[in-house]
Amino acid sequence: MTIDHLIENVSVNKSFGGWQKQYSHQSTVLNCAMRFAIYLPPQVSSGVKVPVLYWLSGLTCTDENFMHKAGVQRIAAELGIAIVAPDTSPRGEDVANDEGYDLGQGAGFYVNATQAPWNRHYQMYDYVVNELPAIIEASFPVSNKRAISGHSMGGHGALTIGLLNPERYSSMSAFSPICNPINVPWGKKAFTAYLGKDQATWQNHDASELMRIASNFIPAKVDQGGADDFLEQQLKPETLEAAAKINNYPLTLAIHEGYDHSYYFIASFIEEHVRFHAAHLNT
Repeated sequence: MTIDHLIENVSVNKSFGGWQKQYSHQSTVLNCAMRFAIYLPPQVSSGVKVPVLYWLSGLTCTDENFMHKAGVQRIAAELGIAIVAPDTSPRGEDVANDEGYDLGQGAGFYVNATQAPWNRHYQMYDYVVNELPAIIEASFPVSNKRAISGHSMGGHGALTIGLLNPERYSSMSAFSPICNPINVPWGKKAFTAYLGKDQATWQNHDASELMRIASNFIPAKVDQGGADDFLEQQLKPETLEAAAKINNYPLTLAIHEGYDHSYYFIASFIEEHVRFHAAHLNT
């Protein structure tokens, strides 16, 4: 049985000449059923294999939020890029959870948990880097050219995954990312639960720490709202900017006054991000 027979179509909608689809499948890595959304641009109808932009969403989101709210399909259709959005965590009645919105289901933080009870299911890093792309590239008319982006917790995931796997991605970008999770409340709570109390193990999942020591560069773009309620306490883009300057990393970081943490902000600048990725995917 091939991989494409192991995924089940949940929904399909035509959009800008292409197709917005949602699938479910049993994840071996996460040990549970998972969903992902994919937008296939109209170019695939003519037999063209298109590159893929992976989008990682933030706390409390699913595979649906970005696809419904960001308005990415129009520009993806124009540029001939597939968009793939996984869920933000494993799900299910037997999957460990927490009463808080910032830990457990909906808050996987894109790491491989090493601590019980989380380690049974919470292997989101391996899912995003390995299992999901293998499914996508075996099941759909896409190439092995990839870029990665995300928002908030997903921005953290996109940057850390891009920094740890520069050979796999042409470029990376983020909206309002958690730039220095080892030093902010969201990151400390999640990393203590998922990775344990040894903070030395946390640094491999901190974009600022990784950018400061990176030796293999890929282009990076970050946009941050200046009116974001989480800016000072949770996001700390200044730490990422400082790391990039120390290492001469090719990072473009912009603060947009008046914009907040919402999808209104993402929708306002998503075209710039997709065009940024297209320039590197097509080189």
